[in-house]
Amino acid sequence: MTAKLTLQSKYKLLSGHEIPVLGYGVYMIPSSGTEKATAEALNVGFRHVDSAIMYRNEKPCGKAIQNSKLDRSQVFFTTKIPPESMGYESAKRAINSSLREAAQDYFDLILIHAPYGGKKARLGSWDALVEAQLQGKAKAIGISNYGIHHLEELEAYIQGGGGGQIDVGQYELHPWLDHSDIVDWLQSRKVVVEAYSPLAHGTRFNEPVLASIGKQYGKTPAQVLIRWSLQMGFVPLPKSTTPQRIRENADVFDFELTAEDMTLLDTGEYEPTDWDPTVDED
Repeated sequence: MTAKLTLQSKYKLLSGHEIPVLGYGVYMIPSSGTEKATAEALNVGFRHVDSAIMYRNEKPCGKAIQNSKLDRSQVFFTTKIPPESMGYESAKRAINSSLREAAQDYFDLILIHAPYGGKKARLGSWDALVEAQLQGKAKAIGISNYGIHHLEELEAYIQGGGGGQIDVGQYELHPWLDHSDIVDWLQSRKVVVEAYSPLAHGTRFNEPVLASIGKQYGKTPAQVLIRWSLQMGFVPLPKSTTPQRIRENADVFDFELTAEDMTLLDTGEYEPTDWDPTVDED
């Protein structure tokens, strides 16, 4: 299946909307450099931009999209509700603020960034997302960094009449961070899984296994990791501000890792390079 994917391929979400199989992440890109980098990504062919309130760069992302000469419907634009805006009223304010900040009529996807704040705040935030979706402010909604217990709490709420559906679950995912239990939970429910930090922030580029696999296909360690993510069924969100690397990150559809390659990359390790709210017990 993944061998036939292209940069233009999309997955169908439970909401009925479609999400491009590869996204451009803007985490930790300073606001001053985000518009230029995002414009380059759109020029290369990316049609999926992943931002967040916490990144403080929604505005330049919005500008890049507006100035790209692409129809707004051609670009999938994501933001996220931060921990400090958890709860129904706070999340509502955050959504409206983000729309103004990014100069958008809607976001294609709004996620709850992390399961902090306790049950009441989590479910209140979900209510705000469901409302935003009904009002056309969000095409799709979902969560990020939820552990299994958080997911089951939300599923029970939805099934009990809370409304909405989880379209997307976003997590740090790469061969050295095994979230297979969460991935299985989501994929068994047809929730699309996004992989942030799919390159592990470059901390694993010197791993011999990446060099060995990359040599077979004439690909960089980053390209091998993105391809691994795609073949796992994830939507990877690689980040770079370097034009050449942005192009390389999109050039991952002309080769396919073998079953043996995938096995070699199945390390079973659990080493986050970012935060890990999935283990929060509240």
